[in-house]
This record gives sequence, C-alpha cells and structure tokens, in this order.
Amino acid sequence: MQRWIIHIDMDAFFAAVEQRDNEALRGKPLIVGGIGNRGVVATASYEARRFGVHSAMSMVEARRRCPEGNFIPCDHAKYSRVSAQLQRIFSEFSPIVEPLSLDEAFLDVTGMEQLYSSPKKIAVCIKERIQSELHLTASAGVAPNKFLAKLASEMKKPNGLFVIYPGEEEAMLRDLPIASMWGVGKSMGQVLKNLGIFTIGQLAQADVALLVKHCGQIAYKIHALAHGQDDRPVVADLEPKSIGNELTFPLDISTRSQIEAELLALAEKVGWRLRRYEYSGKTITIKVRFASFKTITRSKTLLDYTQFDDVLYDVAIEICRGIPIREGIRLLGLTVSNLQSGGGQLSLFEPQQDKRAAMYETIDKLRNRFGAGIVTKGRLINGKEPN
Repeated sequence: MQRWIIHIDMDAFFAAVEQRDNEALRGKPLIVGGIGNRGVVATASYEARRFGVHSAMSMVEARRRCPEGNFIPCDHAKYSRVSAQLQRIFSEFSPIVEPLSLDEAFLDVTGMEQLYSSPKKIAVCIKERIQSELHLTASAGVAPNKFLAKLASEMKKPNGLFVIYPGEEEAMLRDLPIASMWGVGKSMGQVLKNLGIFTIGQLAQADVALLVKHCGQIAYKIHALAHGQDDRPVVADLEPKSIGNELTFPLDISTRSQIEAELLALAEKVGWRLRRYEYSGKTITIKVRFASFKTITRSKTLLDYTQFDDVLYDVAIEICRGIPIREGIRLLGLTVSNLQSGGGQLSLFEPQQDKRAAMYETIDKLRNRFGAGIVTKGRLINGKEPN
C-alpha cells in the first residue's frame, strides 16, 4: 500500500488569528511578540514580511525595518484555543495525527483513498474546513513521507497546496539548496559547502564515507533524505523530549546574586511543570545569552531522575559557576531532558525524600488553586539575598 503523509502548516498563525479577530489590523503590517525593546518577533504577518521582518528577529530591528507596523504581545491562551480547534479538524481526517507545534501537524492518510478520491483531495478538504470554520488559511504538503511532505508545504505559501508523487522525489529535490534539508543547520551547511556541496542533488551524489568523515553518523540520514527516503512514522501523542523555560530580562544582569535569583525562579517554574505533567528528568541544561548575543549551553546528567525545584536549582548553580561572566546577560534558560513518566527515583537510604515529595505536593496544590506565585522562596519576593 502506498504511504501518504500530509503536513499542514498554518500561515503566519499568531498574526493571522489577531487579524481575524480585529478588523482594524487586516491588510496592515502586524508583528506579534515581546513588545519591549528586548523582545523578539514570534510571528510577522505577510504584510510585515515585505519589510524584511521575520520570526526570531529582535523587536528593535523589526521596528527599524517596519516603523509603521502594528506591534502587539502574544496571546498564548487564545492561540492554544484555536490550536485545539485545529486538532479536532485534523482528527476527523485521520486517527494518526502528530502535532509539531500549535500551528502545524503531520497526518498519516495511508489507505484513506477508499474514503476520498486522492490524498490531494483530503488536503483540499482539510484546508476548506479550516477556512470555513476558523476563517484562517493553511498551506499543505502531500508526499510519501514526512520529510517530503514538510518540504512540500513550503512550496506554495501562503494558502498553498503542493503534492510530491512517488518517483518525483529526486527530480524535485535536485536543485534545492542544502539549507532546506532537515538536519542541516548553519554549521553543518558550512561543512558541506566546504566540500563543494551546495544543493540537495549534489548531496545525493556525494560519497557517503566522505560525508561520515566530515559530518559524523548523521551523514547516513541526510544522504538518505537527499534521495527522498524517510521512514520515520507519524507518531500520535508524541511524548515531550524536554521541558524548560527561558527568561529575557528588561535590563542585562551581571552579578552572581542576580543570576542565582533568576535561576531559582526558573527552577521553580520548570519543577512545577515537570510535576504537573508527571515527568522527571536526568539531564539539566542551562542556556546563557550574553549582551553581545553570544549564546552558550552547558548540561549535566544526574544519576537519578528528579522533578524537584531544589535539585534543579543546585545543579543549575553548579553549572553556572563554571561559566565565566565577562559581560551582561540578557537571557537565561533552564531545560530538563532525558525524561521519563512519573516522579523521580526514591532511594531507600534517603527517608527525607518522602517528606520532600509530600511538601511539593502541598505546594503544587496551592499553586494549582491560587496561581504560580502563591508559594515561592523568600529571596524571590524582593529579588534579593536574605539577610
């Protein structure tokens, strides 16, 4: 049976929702994100993109490029509600849906030809439902695998539909730049360019042994993708690979006491989320972005799984003390990965663990009822070290 995958990607999702809900914003350049000078663009409407504004751009640069633009903050609660409506539509066309984010998903529609005339017709019906029920547009890619389907959804944006049929893979991929490949980031892209590889077609013709020598084991994967081969399944209810939070500061921080206070706040947020979603993790990663925008990450893997704030904080402090601070810090992040379902491992030799778990259970009940700020460490109330 021929395998068919559809990738649905909403067009400028956050901005499109805001323009749908506010007639005054329609047809005008709209930038959604952190509206302070230290914020970043989450989504730019297509009207704003004509000025060179794009996601992940600093808000200062966005204002410079599009001074007449409309700048509004993200409304994540609203976007989540719309995303839930999207997922309900998707579920009516396939029982196997893999959400990638609030605004995109893979659907496995293999065998659905008995209900629809073709996979393309399914994509057309999905787009029509989204338009008629949510008054939004989506772009769709239809192909024999996930890699090609995602690539196809980018071909005709916005409000596009593109189908890659079996046998067309290599011809379609041949002249595309390697930057459009899954798994090829900036650094690997430069390695490939140094080898004289600029297109996916050139990558497909390259010697695998040479690629492995310069790129490592991922060379096998990207070489297969360059031939249009991808056997990854569409996975419904995909488990999260990590849980974390980041903080961008209105003003750079630089003292150790400031850094430690912000790490404590992050540890509380991440610990709460871990327990709320019933996960624990072993690997703690700290992300530091300096005033110069230089960004570094450092990680430590524990012997046991944890979901407790104080453990996350202690490890975060240990990691950060090994990072030299030579300039101000504009962003800190704390992420826990290497996850498992359930709480951290309890040791028979640590009877205090049961008391600790009970304490966090009580704290979480209060937070769930009254909000995240109802219980916190004393030093966070004033943002200062205790006397």
